[in-house]
Amino acid sequence: MKAAILIGGQGTRLRPFTLDTPKPLLPVLNRPFLEYQFRVLRSHGVRDIALCTSYRAENFRRAFGDGRRLGVRLKYVRETIPLGTGGAAKNAEKLLGGGTALILNGDVLNAFDVRAFLRFHRERRAEISIALTRVKDPTAFGLVLTDERGRVRRFLEKPSWDEVETNTINAGAYLFEPSVFTHIPAGKTYSLERGLFPERLAAGALLGGWVAPGYWIDIGTVDKYLQVHLDILHGRTPFKADGVTAGPQADAIVAAGAGSRVAPFARFSGAVSLGRRVRVGRGAQLTDCVVLDDAAVGDGARLERCVVGARARVGTHAVLGPGAALAGGSRVGDYSQL
Repeated sequence: MKAAILIGGQGTRLRPFTLDTPKPLLPVLNRPFLEYQFRVLRSHGVRDIALCTSYRAENFRRAFGDGRRLGVRLKYVRETIPLGTGGAAKNAEKLLGGGTALILNGDVLNAFDVRAFLRFHRERRAEISIALTRVKDPTAFGLVLTDERGRVRRFLEKPSWDEVETNTINAGAYLFEPSVFTHIPAGKTYSLERGLFPERLAAGALLGGWVAPGYWIDIGTVDKYLQVHLDILHGRTPFKADGVTAGPQADAIVAAGAGSRVAPFARFSGAVSLGRRVRVGRGAQLTDCVVLDDAAVGDGARLERCVVGARARVGTHAVLGPGAALAGGSRVGDYSQL
């Protein structure tokens, strides 16, 4: 089976970090986020992958090349203008080999069993199967309602609590039979979620809805980008981070990239990810935060549940509180608070 990963979006909810770097290339524990999805696919025997690019498309080729060093075979297809999830999938049609194809959203980390998903799809003889995940607050998402056999009955967009019948949402992974592509218009902006899926359901096609066990997260916001680091470091995912050590204090887990330096009396708590060549000043305090490559944290500074961009500078005794997002190359003055 071959796969296509949809990575053409501009990642506007993750700005300022996506102004220079596409969201799927943002580092997660010093590896591009997309590498984790490659690991999942490779572990289930999927090695031929089409990357559907648009925004800063050249960055992906520079980062991954032909994929050989990562144990996969990559091909690229580029949109000159954004065509939505449907248009991106249609562009990859010729690269997917004419068999059942796996389509993935590139901003989701979905550590699921691809083989089990395929078995479900074939047992139901579905035209399209949608991987689902359960959420705590169903009112924040579009819901996918299924029957007892796992067939999709209805789509419900961001319901009120009195409308909620399930807590399963689209997890951003799909299986398509080759015939599906004939229903996607070529060269036009088109949505899988708002166009293809409800249209095929209305036409009587069999759509499967498979509830995927295992870890799932959409890194589309700064808060979720921070959360995926904390989840990996705390062992809530099947992924392992490189360079992880116990922190200077017993209650800390620290992942530090090559060339990072920590001055005496700096204190860490919770889970902290340091990029390459990060400098942490004397007496600084870091709690549950991410500091990207070449950033510097001044003496006595305090960081809590925040993200510091690459090459940023946090001044002496500055304070960055929960939710703070410091753009790459920016500066926070001494004794400042964010």
